[in-house]
Amino acid sequence: MAADKQNEAKVSLMEENKEKSPDGGLGLEILQIIKESQQQHGLRHGDYQRYRGYCSRRLRRLRKTLGFKMGNRHKFIGKKITVEMLSDSRYLLLVLMEAERAWSYAMQLKQEANTEPRKRFHLLARLRKAAKHSEKLEKLCESPRVDAKTKLEAQAYTAYLTGMVEFELQEWKLAMEAFNKCKTIYEKLASAFTEEMAVLYRQRVDEISPNIRYCAYNIGDQNAINDLMQMRLTGGGGGMMAEKLESLITQARTKQAATMSEVEWRGRSVPVKIDKARIFLLGLADNEAAIAQTANEETKEHLYETLLAECRDTIQAVREELKNEAKQRERSSDADNGKVSNLQFLHSYLTYIKLCTLVKRNESMAHTLQAKLKEPEADESKRGPRPQDLIRLYDIILQSLAELSTLQGLEDDHTFQKEVSLKTLVYKAYRCFFIAQSYVLVKKWSEALVLYERVLKYAKEVQSKAKSLNNSLKDLPDVQELIAEVNAEKYSLQAAAILDTDETAEVPSQQQVKDNTPLCNRLETFHLDPALVGKQPNLVQFPPDFQPIPCKPLFFDLALNHVAFPPLDDKVEQKGKGGLTGYIKGIFGFGS
Repeated sequence: MAADKQNEAKVSLMEENKEKSPDGGLGLEILQIIKESQQQHGLRHGDYQRYRGYCSRRLRRLRKTLGFKMGNRHKFIGKKITVEMLSDSRYLLLVLMEAERAWSYAMQLKQEANTEPRKRFHLLARLRKAAKHSEKLEKLCESPRVDAKTKLEAQAYTAYLTGMVEFELQEWKLAMEAFNKCKTIYEKLASAFTEEMAVLYRQRVDEISPNIRYCAYNIGDQNAINDLMQMRLTGGGGGMMAEKLESLITQARTKQAATMSEVEWRGRSVPVKIDKARIFLLGLADNEAAIAQTANEETKEHLYETLLAECRDTIQAVREELKNEAKQRERSSDADNGKVSNLQFLHSYLTYIKLCTLVKRNESMAHTLQAKLKEPEADESKRGPRPQDLIRLYDIILQSLAELSTLQGLEDDHTFQKEVSLKTLVYKAYRCFFIAQSYVLVKKWSEALVLYERVLKYAKEVQSKAKSLNNSLKDLPDVQELIAEVNAEKYSLQAAAILDTDETAEVPSQQQVKDNTPLCNRLETFHLDPALVGKQPNLVQFPPDFQPIPCKPLFFDLALNHVAFPPLDDKVEQKGKGGLTGYIKGIFGFGS
């Protein structure tokens, strides 16, 4: 929290610098201020609530700094900013933050409205409030004290928020007019100012363009759908337009689905009665063409995920119909259990599409990782791709191919089974190649060499089987290229193995003598001892050996038996026979 406060203080200082116009009038970099604030306070991660809290705190600080408080804690006193009060550009910033706060609240409610539809009414109210504040900002900027650039930016900002309101109300013509006005102003500003500012204006134009084309399509321009599809390929139209664009494409396919009645696959025509399956099969060719045209890897991955999600939903719908069909078969007595039904064959066809899409997606990811593996590592601290990552991808591909061979209704299709087995051999060869690469990294030369031989075996088997199947290798990786690469890697591996053995042999024999003498006792001679840098280096002998030391002297009294001591008879009391008289004298002390 303290870090957020410090960041807000820094942003405030930066904004104050942007509010000063070089020609002496009042100026405000409206677009730059809101973009930087949004990126630094939550919108980078789509957190509109955090950005709304920032706008509220910024408003409180501005009112306190300008002395423009709305009463006190006990009573609210409303105040309006007038043209006469424009002595400081921060008054314009105050109105701008009010509009941004209302807009961010509306966007927050838009996210919540997916699960709570009643919040859409509150959303519209907050959007109208934001547009009202932007109109107020535009009127204040009409003052002669404000420079021309700020006036144009205020007009564009008002047009943008007005367009957002009309877009949510589905007033397509009014929304298109507002967005076109906003786009025109930003394009003029981009051509008139520095390149740094022009980039910011062009980004805003790119954000608005999908909305304009969507409005044009809803008004009746059928050519706009092609532009929207192209924007989908390039990754444009994010945020608010993403869901609108997907629903638009679904609507267009739904209109065409009424004319579709059957589909032909593996020499069998299958009637398609489920609307969801019709819509999916109609859009399949468009989705595959879009994936093929896309050069951006992130966009391609997104399109693959979208296609797979639609395929899973369609398969689920067909499964529900299959359950109903199974119940009807149980009731009927003349059910033919030997032949695969049309609905079951349609389910197999959709599963085939899903599994093939999974194979293509993982193969595309594998190609990307292979290109990164061949590039030199720019930053050694970051973990780059490894052969183990590719092994995992090829494992998933082989698992998908194993599921393909078990599809219901295709057990007796020998051509299909041969094609699947051929593809399995190709991907096994590639998986085996990258397993060998992982062994090379840990210098296990013999294991890697055996695996390279296995790759060549798989590749030659593929070439021999492909002669009987025409066009079977058309969509598969090039096996001949893999053979050439394996042969080159084998020679490199043999050379690396020889160099590895030579490096150990080059060390002089006198330096490799194993000496158990501690290091402190052989400092004068050099020995190459790897144990010194290990976990238990032999530095000193511990515990040390015992050494003799002089003992404390012992004294013996040998002269005691030869010493003549003086007599002590006079000191010893003589005991005589006193009888009773002596006893009495002794008691009373008469004899002493």
